[in-house]
Amino acid sequence: MTNEQLIQQLEEKKMTDVLELIEEAKAGEFDELELVESLGLLRDEDLNRQVIALLEEIGVEIVYVTDED
Repeated sequence: MTNEQLIQQLEEKKMTDVLELIEEAKAGEFDELELVESLGLLRDEDLNRQVIALLEEIGVEIVYVTDED
């Protein structure tokens, strides 16, 4: 799936928070994103992988933290 197709799919699913996150990353508003690996960013595993790959392509470093206290 191309980045354009990914964005279109996110728009169709009305995932505005994720779209805003991508726009902020493109604008250089952050360069690092902390995620709990077991939770990810999205429930849909395929979309999750693709959005994370897009963020990394933009230049965002994904930092995985543990979900343990």
